[in-house]
Amino acid sequence: MSASLAPAESRHSPKRVAVLTAAGQLFMENGYAAVSMDAVARQAGVSKATLYAHFTSKEVLFAAVIGDRCTEMAEALELIAVHDQPLDQALQRLARHLLDFILSPHVMTMFRIALSEGLRFPDLARVYFEAGPLAGRNRVADWMEEERRRGRLRADADTRQAAEHFISMLRGTVLLRGALGIPPAPTEAELEASAAAAADVMRRAYGTA
Repeated sequence: MSASLAPAESRHSPKRVAVLTAAGQLFMENGYAAVSMDAVARQAGVSKATLYAHFTSKEVLFAAVIGDRCTEMAEALELIAVHDQPLDQALQRLARHLLDFILSPHVMTMFRIALSEGLRFPDLARVYFEAGPLAGRNRVADWMEEERRRGRLRADADTRQAAEHFISMLRGTVLLRGALGIPPAPTEAELEASAAAAADVMRRAYGTA
């Protein structure tokens, strides 16, 4: 399920940005079930007709909030995930970027919402998974596919599976502790160490050198 935009609108149009900002804030503060489309329209300062012209349901809107954040991650990924560094350095940069993204307050809150309300709203869980974790996994896999094409990853590497392994190593207890709100938050040194360890495992498992 994807957000439906009027053809002339871009994802940076003022009304769309206002709606997504308002929806993201309301979802983070109140969860999914308690937020109405009326409340989003009021918070964004747009009419209900305008809101529904852009997003046909609350599920579509929630998917757009998640997808917009993942698009921001992808844009940053294009700058960070380069192909002109040694593989271990490139992997470590990518790993650290993913860790920062996973631990960001917005992403962590949306993860909690999907966990807490996904059983009552199965479509919400599916929307979250497809717009968030699955889309992120595919973007990492696309980068790995280019690395494979360049001969830096094994020719027989399954890049979708490799991306799954890579992201799973990074999530680990970091995501679980964050979602549960268990202090303390990881230090910069711990995040760097986690990124370096994941990069080393990936290089050994999938690298050609």
